[in-house]
Amino acid sequence: MPRDIRKGSIEAINEINRQRYEETNDPEILTRIAQYEMAFKMQMSVPEVMDIKNEPDYIHQMYGTTPGQSSFANNCLLARRLAEQGVRFIQLFHRDWDSHGSNQFEALNIGFVERCLEVDQPMTALLKDLKQRGMLEDTLVVWGGEFGRTPMMENRGGVSNPYAGRDHHKEAFTMWMAGGGVKRGFSFGETDEIGYYGTKDKVHVHDLQATILYLLGINHEQLTYSFQGRAFRLTDVHGHVVKQVIA
Repeated sequence: MPRDIRKGSIEAINEINRQRYEETNDPEILTRIAQYEMAFKMQMSVPEVMDIKNEPDYIHQMYGTTPGQSSFANNCLLARRLAEQGVRFIQLFHRDWDSHGSNQFEALNIGFVERCLEVDQPMTALLKDLKQRGMLEDTLVVWGGEFGRTPMMENRGGVSNPYAGRDHHKEAFTMWMAGGGVKRGFSFGETDEIGYYGTKDKVHVHDLQATILYLLGINHEQLTYSFQGRAFRLTDVHGHVVKQVIA
């Protein structure tokens, strides 16, 4: 559908919704109008933003991108383009880190190495690109997984396994943040010598959430939502901002 026809359709729908709002004063109608307008803006701008082929060669070399292919590298470059267009929250995923060592793909010395090679160059390029464009200081980049991994793997059957692996672990894991008001070249917290338990400056997941919200300008103790009769926080009933990591 041509742009002018789509624009006319949105205006007609919004006019009907505005008339209905004047009759009912239902705030949900205003939300509906905003959603239609946002959808139209996305239809008009997203195709151009998603097209990375016109990026200069040095950018493609830096990220390791290939236009038209599905890759984490392409997504990292797309993240920068979305940030340039004012998108406020961007989430990237990279899968297949379930390194139990049950086969070659999950082996720490084979498949895991390949996964690292897939992400190291593009995520480094994203940070460099944001910095060279003067965007990193206003953009918080958070890198992490869903939980930790043990420093060893179970072998309940006592069998010989040719592949090295590790198991799910909730006691200790690492995340990093860059830009957006955090200290550079700084680490916080320590584990024991084999990485099994946190031993110093432990950060609970709610502390991490509180710190991210703080860096975004949000007080985690005031941001609540109503659920089952009480106000809930994203940090539940505890959580503290880790001021030591803030620049």
